[in-house]
Amino acid sequence: MNAEEYTNLDRVEGEHWYYSGKRRFVRDWLCRVRPPQAGDVLLDCGAGTGRFALEMQPLCRVLVLDDHEEALRLLRTRFKPEQILSLSGDTVPLPDGSLEYVTALDVLEHVPDDAAVVRGFHRLLKPGGLAAVTVPAGMALWSDWDVALHHFRRYHRAQLAALFPMEAWEIVYVNYTNVLVYPAVWAVRKWRALRRRLGWSGPAARTEDRLPPRWLNGLLRSVFVGMAKWHVPFHFGVSLVLVARRRS
Repeated sequence: MNAEEYTNLDRVEGEHWYYSGKRRFVRDWLCRVRPPQAGDVLLDCGAGTGRFALEMQPLCRVLVLDDHEEALRLLRTRFKPEQILSLSGDTVPLPDGSLEYVTALDVLEHVPDDAAVVRGFHRLLKPGGLAAVTVPAGMALWSDWDVALHHFRRYHRAQLAALFPMEAWEIVYVNYTNVLVYPAVWAVRKWRALRRRLGWSGPAARTEDRLPPRWLNGLLRSVFVGMAKWHVPFHFGVSLVLVARRRS
């Protein structure tokens, strides 16, 4: 991401319903499927500002990984040096089978070879260890925001699940999230695209960059988190969440 994106993210993600809700339901899924123990180790890949790892730190040992200098600058203010990892080439500098958890919240869409990243998760996890990922969904929602955030793709459910083949992984849960706001997000992005085609200038602020009123923020977070736990298979959404267990 661009440097200014980290500034925006650090400013709002503590309370914003989307960011705080995403962290909440990923944490809830990990605790539901394999409750963390004090000696367990979690690696948060593409840790960004480090807020998710900070929230997991009371539950287990955490490590953070990022390769963007703006992110590393923030991480150095929040974690001990031995907790912060950088890639060694394309490889995470940890032994095989050394982790109980790997998380990647809105990370896979930023890398050219997402399948290679998931193979790396498999290498790092112990048998029975969990990987939890979130990604943006639906190429129908592709917009200038995806370009600004350096996305390579948005996913559909089968595409994401295919990264976790059944011979190597047991998919515990995969589903669309952020379902109810999909029509509004679709309309806003199509409107922005029309504005560009018509040559109407002036950037429009993203809803992710500002906090809604407290009552609305709380309501949206409750709905977002609640529906991300349902086993009802949704057919569309703004995002996807997947939790997978490494087979022996």
